[in-house]
Amino acid sequence: MVEWRISDGLVPYPEALEGMESRVGAILDARADEQVWLLEHPPLYTAGTSANAADLLDHARFPVYEARRGGEYTYHGPGQRVAYTMLDLNRREKDVRKYVWKLEEWIIGTLDSFGVKGERRKGRVGVWVVRPDLPPLPDGSPAEDKIAAIGVRIRRWVTFHGISINVEPDLSHFSGIVPCGISGYGVTSLVDLGIPATMTDLDLALKRQFDVVFG
Repeated sequence: MVEWRISDGLVPYPEALEGMESRVGAILDARADEQVWLLEHPPLYTAGTSANAADLLDHARFPVYEARRGGEYTYHGPGQRVAYTMLDLNRREKDVRKYVWKLEEWIIGTLDSFGVKGERRKGRVGVWVVRPDLPPLPDGSPAEDKIAAIGVRIRRWVTFHGISINVEPDLSHFSGIVPCGISGYGVTSLVDLGIPATMTDLDLALKRQFDVVFG
C-alpha cells in the first residue's frame, strides 16, 4: 500500500526534511505504509553530498540547504513539482541502480503522456529533452535542456527524496547555480515547451505512471 499525499501551498524545506525523516522511521518500524509526497517549495537551493562550492554562483539569491541526499546543487521553487518517494526496497528490490532507473522511467513515462520525449544521458543525471528549435551546441549536436532532476538517499533500504519535474517555474532562478554540476546545457519546463499543463494534470500522470513502473 502506497499513500499519496499532496500538500497545498509552499512547503518549507526544513519541514519537508523533518516529514521525510519521520515517515522513513515509521516505515522502518512497520508503523506506516510507503508514501509518495507531492509538493512545491518556496525558491531555494539545495546542496547534495557531492556539491562543489564553486557551483553556487549566487550565494545571496535564495536560501541554501544541506539536503543530505546524493548529488550536487539543485533548485526548487513554485511551479516545479517535487515528488518525495519513501519506498521500502526491502519489500521491492534491493538494487540502488535499478531504483534510480525506475525513477527515470517514471519521469519519462509521465512526460510521454504530454507528448514530450524525455531521455537519459550517460554521465548526466536527470531527464533531458532535445531542443531542435534552439541553436545547436558548439560541437554541432542538437541543443538539449534538462526538464527533471533526481536525488536519492537510502537508509536501511528505505528511500528518501526523489524527483522534481519543471511544470512552470521561473527558469531564471536556475542561473544562481550550476544545476547538478553540469554546465553547457539549459533548463526547460512543460510550459516552456509549449505544453499548457497544470500541476493537477501532472499529478494525475505521475500517479498513473507510478503504478506502471513500480506496480
